[in-house]
Amino acid sequence: MPVLNRVRNLAVLELANIPILSLALTGALGMPLTPVNLTGLLLVLILVAEGGAYWWLKLAQLSARSSLPAGMGVYRILARVNLALLAGGGVVISAGLVRGGSGTEVWPGFALWVFALLEHVNYFHLQLMHDNRADLSRLARTRRLHRSHLNRDLARSSASSRQKVSAGVS
Repeated sequence: MPVLNRVRNLAVLELANIPILSLALTGALGMPLTPVNLTGLLLVLILVAEGGAYWWLKLAQLSARSSLPAGMGVYRILARVNLALLAGGGVVISAGLVRGGSGTEVWPGFALWVFALLEHVNYFHLQLMHDNRADLSRLARTRRLHRSHLNRDLARSSASSRQKVSAGVS
């Protein structure tokens, strides 16, 4: 089934990106391990790990033909925790920029922090990544970004919870 293969690939690739990004940036490119750079890198790795875990949960949901992936309550909490982490990371990044460290001591961390922000938006709000023909044709046809898969699952999970509460089911 093409959808299952696509979701499996997303899960594997997201989690593979953790060591790839780490090794490429700190090893091959020699990014200095300053507080600013480490903050940006850790934030990106956290978001990528959350994304990879979501795709594994989505794969399990689709394989089992369940209505929702497991763990939506955890993702609802992660959405808030991520905002706090990104804000804290913004403070660290800003302090590094204000102190005026040299380029490679602060700019990679800043770029990674921006990437982490975009990853959060991509997973929890709007689908920013359009890397296949179906996504690209939908974007060209509608000329607007759509809610992310996780965002839609969170909304369905909330609606399902509200229905259970209003029906008196706990």
